[in-house]
Amino acid sequence: MPLGKSIRVYLADATVTGIRYAELVNWTGHAIACPRNRLSELTNWPEASKPGVYFLFEGRFGDTKPVAYIGESESVTQRLTNHDRAKDFWNEVVIFTSKDENLTKAHIKYLESSLVTLSKRADRYQLQNGNTPPESGLPRADRDAMSEFIENVRMVLGILGYPILEPILRHSNISIADDEASPATNASATTSDLVFRVNNFVAYGAQTDEGFVLKKGSQLSRTHTESLPGKLSSIKAHLLNEGSLQIDGDRMIAAADILLSSSTYAAALVAGTSRSGPQSWKTPEGKTLKEVEDAALIN
Repeated sequence: MPLGKSIRVYLADATVTGIRYAELVNWTGHAIACPRNRLSELTNWPEASKPGVYFLFEGRFGDTKPVAYIGESESVTQRLTNHDRAKDFWNEVVIFTSKDENLTKAHIKYLESSLVTLSKRADRYQLQNGNTPPESGLPRADRDAMSEFIENVRMVLGILGYPILEPILRHSNISIADDEASPATNASATTSDLVFRVNNFVAYGAQTDEGFVLKKGSQLSRTHTESLPGKLSSIKAHLLNEGSLQIDGDRMIAAADILLSSSTYAAALVAGTSRSGPQSWKTPEGKTLKEVEDAALIN
């Protein structure tokens, strides 16, 4: 089981939308989140002028994937001055540097390449980066240190509201038969491999902490009835437009893992009509999601 982490976030002017400073206990790295209209204030933060990596984030408006850009610089503040003139989409930057002087040019190039790769794999944001930057060569010990740095970057970004590195589905090696697993762990493992069969379509799903994931490769009805919740019609059109759903004859195929708010939304999207998610989705053993959830509550 992963160990817990403590993250401290300092609000420079006591507002959640202003400049925030974040750090993990026992980590030499730290983060500064700064709104674009307050870039000039970064000159008061020596941490922002060190070598590091940074994320430019678009405001989260509408139904499309938000836009982001990942970069590196030996003086992040100076690089951001150039981006303020050249890139229009972003409204906040999150900077990661080190409290000591151990991050070299090779380190930050390695971090940039790895972070771009992980972001593309997670596929939550539309990256403005072109090709993935080449990965600089590092000794094995340094690569391991950077891997730990990246894991901490992932957690801090999530706390700041940017899950750009978070995979929609996390593959767990925990066995359902593990005697030491808690009931909650067992329920989580059981609901990570759900199936819904309807009208010759087969869909696959998983219950996660964020909602319900309709897995890549699932088959969906191309048409839908008037009983389909109105919001789902727009979600369906959006997923088709961005390519997450692709038309295949009289059906649609999920071309990527799709995160939805509930199992009911996922079931209705698959069937093309109003459905109960807890009653529709079943484990490989044939138990409904409702039965699994009820059993978890009893335990």
